Amino acid sequence: MEIIQIVAFALIAAFLSMVTREQKPIFSMIIATAAGVIIFLRVVGYLASVMQYLVDMTLQANISLIYLNTLLKVIGIAYIAEFGAQVCRDAGEGVIAGKVEFAAKLLILVMALPLLAAVLETILKFIP
Repeated sequence: MEIIQIVAFALIAAFLSMVTREQKPIFSMIIATAAGVIIFLRVVGYLASVMQYLVDMTLQANISLIYLNTLLKVIGIAYIAEFGAQVCRDAGEGVIAGKVEFAAKLLILVMALPLLAAVLETILKFIP
């Protein structure tokens, strides 16, 4: 099971980060960030199968791929922002983490506006 390997790696990285934190805080942050990137790279391959499934379902439902593209971008922004904010928090920069999250929310709102407009147009078509 791959999750066991990921958790074992994460525990080792957390231990190394904890051990180095007192003497060399910068190394502790580098270890934690590198571990996060390695774990992400380990599971990113699964995204291809998920994306293919979503594309197939979108085509089967006869929905424009533009909506799926927007949805995937929003999900990507959310995950990247969460990772960046966590790295900032691990470095003791909670204020910067908050700004990363705010920026992500704003970007998601901007990207969602065309979807919202399409939903409203569809609703208005049903109202006499």
